[in-house]
Amino acid sequence: MAWALLIVNTLGSQGPETLVAIPRPIAQAVTMGSLLIAFTLALLLNPRLRVRPSAFLLLLTLLLVLSIIASARIDSGFGALMRCARLAVFLATLWLLSYWWQGTVAFVRYHIRTFAVVLAVVATGLVVAPGLALPADYGGRLVGALWPMPPPQIGQYAAIVAGLTLLLWLGRRTTVSSVLVFAVPAIGLLLLTHTRTATFALLAGLALAALSLVLTTSRARKAALGTGIGGAIAALAFWPVIQAWIRRGQDAENFTSLTGREKVWDALLADNRTTTEQFFGVGLTDKSFNGLPIDNGWLAVYHEQGLVGLALVFAFLATLAAVAVLRPPSIERACAIFLITYCLVASYAEVGLGDASPYLLHLAVAAALLIPGRNGTTQHGAAPVTPRTTPRTSQYNAALPDNRS
Repeated sequence: MAWALLIVNTLGSQGPETLVAIPRPIAQAVTMGSLLIAFTLALLLNPRLRVRPSAFLLLLTLLLVLSIIASARIDSGFGALMRCARLAVFLATLWLLSYWWQGTVAFVRYHIRTFAVVLAVVATGLVVAPGLALPADYGGRLVGALWPMPPPQIGQYAAIVAGLTLLLWLGRRTTVSSVLVFAVPAIGLLLLTHTRTATFALLAGLALAALSLVLTTSRARKAALGTGIGGAIAALAFWPVIQAWIRRGQDAENFTSLTGREKVWDALLADNRTTTEQFFGVGLTDKSFNGLPIDNGWLAVYHEQGLVGLALVFAFLATLAAVAVLRPPSIERACAIFLITYCLVASYAEVGLGDASPYLLHLAVAAALLIPGRNGTTQHGAAPVTPRTTPRTSQYNAALPDNRS
């Protein structure tokens, strides 16, 4: 429940028109209230404040301190401090829940189930109000008709659900019925969003994760071979359709400039910044520059937390990647590789690496998967029960008198 509420907090409070108009203050109350409830639940579950050592969370905490320093300036505004407070509660909840990070797929299942519920809400909106779910203002791309969610957000959730479910199936941790219930509808919703970033990130993450399983799982070898051959044939047969889906009706200029993103990036990099702003940033913002969305995770961190923030983000991503590479092959490692790769690829066209966001939750799941198993102990460090290994015949003979002849 605490993890689900953390995900609800990252849903956002503005976007396309919905079937029932939700005032933004009410939507913000729902998302922020879910964060406070998640923190309260985590504190009730872990009153002794026991946590697992985590370089990922430690570096994120340093990033929080940097954000507070950058946002404490007068010209940063009150909104920057509010975003810092949200990030502080967000990280405190992750620290409290880290006590249950034990290198298993438990949090992967929490992740899939919660995002699947969100996608079910999106699918319900598509059935109830198809005109609002596929509006012309968004080029006919799928949006949230019951809760305001733009296409990239839905595409991200769908890609994560599909990718993790398929990996659990490759690792024989779930059944074909789960793939049909979770992964197949998620892929359908992803295609309806026409989100190129989520699609490419999904394919890249699945490719690397599947390669990490090829040498240990026969199902992964067969799936990799079948997908490679089938994908090549499908690409040749349906290339015009695939090309049209990728272009989304855009002209050459919009397509090459990533829907105008490069113009904002060039303006951000060309902006005259003081030495303080260059190294420590301007504080947490709404991820925009001159009123336009930045839509790049690295440039957003540079704008808000400066070069020092970039170094911290690079450090926790490099740490997760290095630990994943050094771990022995397993389904836990494959899921972590998928999540890390997805976040790295998606960060080129989406923000969320330096603030409370679904991307930090994805990386937190990866960190939970990479925690070393507790050898020799059961859950929460309790001593294991040693089974009785003495054969019954030996026990019987030991009970006989010495002159049992």
